[in-house]
Amino acid sequence: MSTMVPPLYAGLVDDASLLPPSPVGLDDAVLKHQEHTTSWYRDLIGSLLVPASIVGTEPLKPACGVGVRSAPEIHTPVPGLTAVLIGDVPAAALPNTVEKLRSSGVVVKHVEAAVARRGEDPQPGLATLCTFAAAETGLPLYAEIPLSWGLLAALDSVAEARADGLAIAPKFRVGGLAAELFPTPVELAAVICACRDRELPFKLAAGLRHATRHTDPETGFTHHGFLNVLVATVIAADGGEVAEVAEALAATHPVPLVEPARIHRDGPRPLFVGFGAANVVEPLTELVRLGLINGGYE
Repeated sequence: MSTMVPPLYAGLVDDASLLPPSPVGLDDAVLKHQEHTTSWYRDLIGSLLVPASIVGTEPLKPACGVGVRSAPEIHTPVPGLTAVLIGDVPAAALPNTVEKLRSSGVVVKHVEAAVARRGEDPQPGLATLCTFAAAETGLPLYAEIPLSWGLLAALDSVAEARADGLAIAPKFRVGGLAAELFPTPVELAAVICACRDRELPFKLAAGLRHATRHTDPETGFTHHGFLNVLVATVIAADGGEVAEVAEALAATHPVPLVEPARIHRDGPRPLFVGFGAANVVEPLTELVRLGLINGGYE
C-alpha cells in the first residue's frame, strides 16, 4: 500500500519545470509530470505550470488526450493534463490562450497573472484581471500583486471582487534577482495576516527553494522556507499576531517548525494554497528527511 501524503501537504507543490530558466520542453515536462502524478507522493503534487508564451510558440497538438507541442508526439498513454496557465503575455491575450489549451485537451485549473510591476499602481491591472475573471465564469484566477505600494488597497479590491462572486485571489512573489524582492519575516507576516483578515487564500512564487529559511551561499540572499510559510499560516489562521507569525517565518532551524506541522498534519492547510518548484522531488525529499512525510511504501 502506498504511503499517503498527509492532508496538510495535499497539492502544496506545483510543477514549475517549464518556467524560466528551465530548459525542459513541453513534451518532456508533460511526461515527467505524469510520472509525479502517478507516484506514491502524487497527493503532494499540484498542477503543471504552463507559461502562456509557450502555448503561443507552436501549435498544440492533442496526443493521447494531452495538449503538447506538435513534435515529437507523446506515445505514452496519458488520460489528460490538468495545467495552470501562467499569464506571461498581455492580459488581452489570455482568453485566446485559455481556449487554445482547452481545445488541445488540457484542463485549465486556474490562471495566474501579474497585475503590475513593482512600484506601479496595481489597481488598473487588477481591474483588467477582474474583467477577465468575470468573463471566464468558473475559472479561478490568482492576481500577482507586488509587495510594494498599494498592496493593502489591492487586497481590499480582491476581497470586494470575491464578495461579488468572482473567483479571484492574490499571489505574491517572495524572491527574485535582487535583495529587495525578498520580504523580511515581519513584512511577509503582515501580508499573511492581511490575507487572513480578509479571508483571502494566497499563492507564493519564487524564493521558496528549501523547507526552512536559509541564505544562498552564491547570491547572499536569504530565502523564505516553504515549511516556515506553512507553519506561519497555521499560526495566523489560529489568530496569531504579526509578531508570532514573523517568528515562525524567521526560524532557520526546522526544530520549532516540525512539531506544529506534525500536530496539524491531518487537517486542511489554511490560507497558503501552494507554490511552484522546478523539481518537485526536492521539497518532497526535505519533507521526508524531516519525518513529515513517510517516504516509499508502508
